[in-house]
Amino acid sequence: MKRVLKWVGLALLVVVLAFAGIVFAAFHGLSPIEDGRWSLAGLQTVKDGIVSCYLVDLGEREVALVDACNDKSAQAILVGLAKRGLGPEAVKAILLTHGDSDHIAGALAFPKAQVMALAADVPLAEGRETRFLKGLLPPKDTGVRVGRALADGEVVELSGVTFRVYAVPGHTKGSAAFLARGVLFMGDSAEATTEGALAPAKRLTSDDPALNRASLAKLAQRLAPSAAEVMAIAPAHSGVLLKGLAPLTDFARVH
Repeated sequence: MKRVLKWVGLALLVVVLAFAGIVFAAFHGLSPIEDGRWSLAGLQTVKDGIVSCYLVDLGEREVALVDACNDKSAQAILVGLAKRGLGPEAVKAILLTHGDSDHIAGALAFPKAQVMALAADVPLAEGRETRFLKGLLPPKDTGVRVGRALADGEVVELSGVTFRVYAVPGHTKGSAAFLARGVLFMGDSAEATTEGALAPAKRLTSDDPALNRASLAKLAQRLAPSAAEVMAIAPAHSGVLLKGLAPLTDFARVH
């Protein structure tokens, strides 16, 4: 019995070490998330562990969320709102860059907010599909309900603030980027390195890494005519790049 327990313990240790190695590999070399940072007027970063979401001003005492972080109770988001004298009722809309659990969980804390996502990722966000361990684990209802399914090229108007929608499949089949208030929100489709460059989505956690890279190159082409509008690029698992569209353009040039 002791020998069995010993081997079980060793097996668990191997699993833990392997997981730690994956996490280290996934986030090593990325610029740190700065909680509460106002990178640009009207934009506030909310850090929730290793992921971030963003508060976007819509006007007097109204905000939109880009992604909803990893905590179902949305404590980090509520703290961010409270610092501005706002409560949960101030969140009018939640735009999901994709349907992974660490980007949707906090939406449950804002039942009055309209949740939006690209149509291809709605089943993932709601828990009718699963990405990891397909065939081994059944889908599980997340409790999140997407009230508006978005399409590539769509324009969302929220209290006078425009969100332009771009499909960037690869990390997930329905990954999206949003351009609003001069900020290009990328979710997990891109990251910012410590050198200030843009990197693609992590291979280990992406459905199709090659498609992800192609989507980033295509996005750079689509945004080129309006490059002056882009002042920052905001990923979900790293800091914000304050170099305009240049990091994305530079990435596309060599990929």
